[in-house]
Order: sequence, then C-alpha cells, then structure tokens
Amino acid sequence: MNTDDFDYYLPEELIAQTPLKDRSASRLLVLDKTTGNISHHHFKDIVNYLDENDVLVLTDTKVIPARLFGIKEETDAHIELLMLKDMGDDVWQCLCKPARRVKVGTVVSFGDGLLKAVCEKEEEDGIRYFKMIYDGIFLEILDKLGTMPLPPYIHEKLEDKDRYQTVYAKNPGSAAAPTAGLHFTKEILSELEKKGVTICYITLHVGLGTFRPVAVSDVTKHKMHSEFYSISADVAEILNNAKKNGKRIVAVGTTTTRTLETAYDNGFKETSGWTDIFIYPGYKFKAIDAQITNFHLPKSTLIMLVSAFATKENIMNAYNEAVKEKYRFFSFGDSMFIK
Repeated sequence: MNTDDFDYYLPEELIAQTPLKDRSASRLLVLDKTTGNISHHHFKDIVNYLDENDVLVLTDTKVIPARLFGIKEETDAHIELLMLKDMGDDVWQCLCKPARRVKVGTVVSFGDGLLKAVCEKEEEDGIRYFKMIYDGIFLEILDKLGTMPLPPYIHEKLEDKDRYQTVYAKNPGSAAAPTAGLHFTKEILSELEKKGVTICYITLHVGLGTFRPVAVSDVTKHKMHSEFYSISADVAEILNNAKKNGKRIVAVGTTTTRTLETAYDNGFKETSGWTDIFIYPGYKFKAIDAQITNFHLPKSTLIMLVSAFATKENIMNAYNEAVKEKYRFFSFGDSMFIK
C-alpha cells in the first residue's frame, strides 16, 4: 500500500483559512459507507441523523497555547518550541526549531526569563525534552507567553482563540484541536439530548501522532507518535451497555476513533495510557459504528483512517465530490458524517 494512493487534487482556495461565524453553519457531507451514496446538508442537520439508539462520543481535550518563541541563553538565537506531551515533573516533549541549535543542556528563555526550558534529551525529527523552570502556575504562565498552535496551512490570524476550541473543551493538554468537534454548538448538543442521544466524553490529547505527515512511501512503515488518552468508569459502562443493546457508537473525530479502537478489548473498562495505533485499510473496526470527521490532508494518516472505515474508493469519491461542490477543507473546514 503506497502513500501516493491516498493523494487527491485540492485547489488551494478550498483550504479554509478562518472559522465561520456560526459553528453549525458549516456544510455536512453524509456518506453511506456500505453503498457509497452521498448527500449534502448543513451541520445542524446532524440532529436528523442521530436518535435514542445512538451514543455520541467526544473528546473533551482543551488546546493549550503550546507554541512558544524564545531565546537561546548562550547565543541569543531564536528558538521555537511546540509543546507536544506532558511527561510529568514539568518535563515536556517538544518539537523544536531549529533543532540543530539545541543540545542537551541548552537553556531557552521565554518572556524575559518568566519561563526557562532546559533541554534534557535529544531525539530525531526535531524532538527534544525540556524541563520547565518557572514560579507560579504553569498553565497561567503559558497563557501569557504561548500562542495557539494553528496548523501551517492556516496563514490568517485567528481573531478569537476560542474558535480553535470545542465548546465542551475541559482538560488542557492538546497541541492541536480535535477539529471534528468544532462544528458542535451547545444548542445542537442540547437538541441531541432532547432526542434521547446519549452523549459522553473521553479524553485524547492531540499531539504529533495526529498531524505528523507520512514521510515513507510504504504506508505500513509509518510510525505513529503516541498520544495520551483516558476513559472513565462511567463512560466505559455506557459504551458496554451500548454494545450489549445494539446501539450505534458514533465517534466524533479520528482522535476519538483511535482512542475507542485502542481501548476496546471484548468490552471497555476504566483506563488511561498512551496510544500509537495507526489505522489504515485492512484494519477491522471493533469499537465504533459511525463517525463525524473533517476533510483531511492528502496522504495523511487521517485520510488513511477514514479510508479504512468506509473503503478508499468511497472516500476518494466523496472527496472528489466535495472538491467539485467547493466544500471547505481541513481544520476550519466542513464536516462529513460516515454512517
């Protein structure tokens, strides 16, 4: 299986640069994974596709202002860090630019010394581990010094940083938004609850595993970076009851999908840990029955995941249709419901 098999033509003007004023005004392409049938709607119509026989699962992760711009103490060189993973004890795994300037022992200063980062370990691909030195509450300092880590294909300034958060974001720790959830409003969630849809939340902190490009031509040789997830006992019980009673488990986003597929082992239980699961065609889904997702980058692990779920032929056909119909693509773009 070749990475190029997951390429498609996308005019640059279809890459959404800014979020819509109304989250739920985005478009919704509905794809039947069995027949390949496609229909076109708006996201608020998702209410018509879910009912009391469905369990909707979302990730309540919150994006932190994870991009930091600092100065290397010895040389005054400019260093950029993208914080990826909290390793505990104030140590963070970071993507570092330019990484060649940062060795073990390098000290990077941010905000005139309000925060200092000491490099403790070097890895390949620009990954470094830093011990964070500060006084006070780390997330408050990060709010002062950090910026939201928007993807590199977004060139417009984000006027309202809350638009890169879901309305239900709660647990800080992500280096990117779980973008499939950006379309939900509190009103839509309330309407779904009134219809009897069971809504529950897991946590997956989005890190490098989700958005790192595939750099190898043979798909099976790609190695995912691990991301932290957790599922509570209450949610595990809801999911087990859904399985037992033949209810449909609907995952919001590839992040939620990967978490549920990682955690499912003849049932769900309270659990937390790290997942580096890589889902591509040939994978047999065990946990989920339908998913809500955005339109993903060509040749990415995410388009491979949805191709595994709905077949590559159906996905490529749906993407070509979305291009023809001028859907908006990627993080601030439109949505797809695969049922």
